[in-house]
Amino acid sequence: MDYSLKVMDHFSSPRNMGSIENSDGVGEVGNAKCGDIMKIYLKVEDNRIADVKFQTFGCGAAIASSSMATEMIKGKTLEEAWKLSNKAVAEALDGLPPIKMHCSMLAEEAIHEAINDYLKKKGLEPWND
Repeated sequence: MDYSLKVMDHFSSPRNMGSIENSDGVGEVGNAKCGDIMKIYLKVEDNRIADVKFQTFGCGAAIASSSMATEMIKGKTLEEAWKLSNKAVAEALDGLPPIKMHCSMLAEEAIHEAINDYLKKKGLEPWND
């Protein structure tokens, strides 16, 4: 399977890996059967993502997608982060093999889960896709 140089870079040197203690929102998605589990942690200040970290158990494409997605939403408003699509993540990685596109989908879903977790903790209604 051929991966782009960007996928290999984000896999071998992932950005924002780890967790955030006392995070404002956490999103966990995935399936242990397929082997990819992704967890995104958010720190929110003034409706902006001040910090974001991830923990991913999965293949190189899943780790690269997590890394790239966190880079793309850091500093963004919650609304901007919500709009990040899996296609944008894949494009930013210079593409993913078709069989690995689900990895970028996990990143999008984990961000949505984390934002909705934050909203629920604030007593607000969660957003819909």
